[in-house]
Amino acid sequence: MTTLTRRIARKATVVTAAIVLGLGGLTACSTDNVECSTSACTVTFDRGVDAESSVLGVDVKLVGVENGVVKLDIAGTTVSVPVDGTAQAEGFDITVQEVTDKNVVIRIQTS
Repeated sequence: MTTLTRRIARKATVVTAAIVLGLGGLTACSTDNVECSTSACTVTFDRGVDAESSVLGVDVKLVGVENGVVKLDIAGTTVSVPVDGTAQAEGFDITVQEVTDKNVVIRIQTS
């Protein structure tokens, strides 16, 4: 499966899950890298690739990790979030839950 195909499939799944969540008929959803509950989504990004996902109706992209700070692009706004810290951007609270040499795990929820 190509990167573009995976990205399209991931976005379609997230959009469908968001619609179902909005209707209140589902308490949790998951795709390859996104797991959602009724109040938030957890995203696991692979490091070293063009890591991007659509979450809660916005595009979220991993820009990089340096000196314990994760840089993300949230709907076109760059935000720096310390590991185990929280920041706000575009009406969302973003928390970095874990950083390894292979993955970055964030939690994003509406403010």
